[in-house]
Amino acid sequence: MVMVVVALNFLIALCCLFAAWRIWRLRQFLAKVTATLMAAERYTHALLYGAPEAITSGQMGIYQLRRSYQQLQPQLQRLQQILGLVSLGQRVWLRRSRFLSSRRSPYLRR
Repeated sequence: MVMVVVALNFLIALCCLFAAWRIWRLRQFLAKVTATLMAAERYTHALLYGAPEAITSGQMGIYQLRRSYQQLQPQLQRLQQILGLVSLGQRVWLRRSRFLSSRRSPYLRR
């Protein structure tokens, strides 16, 4: 009977030793994961530390660019109108010159 109790105690001790060894290995694994996550957090923090200022600066740049574009829009429309008139004048001039050249005497043509 004493042998059975000693054997059971020995088995229980082995199970507890195995569980302690597994817990110790889990602790090592969790320590490595924690170190990796901490390094990733430090890297991400260093990388994104200036992001709010950069975003604000970019937004201000876009705002100023939109204002400049709105100021240039009427000038662009005027320029397009002028170019349209020049194009129309060229077409009228070409038609006029063709019309006049077709009305000339065949002897005066070159």
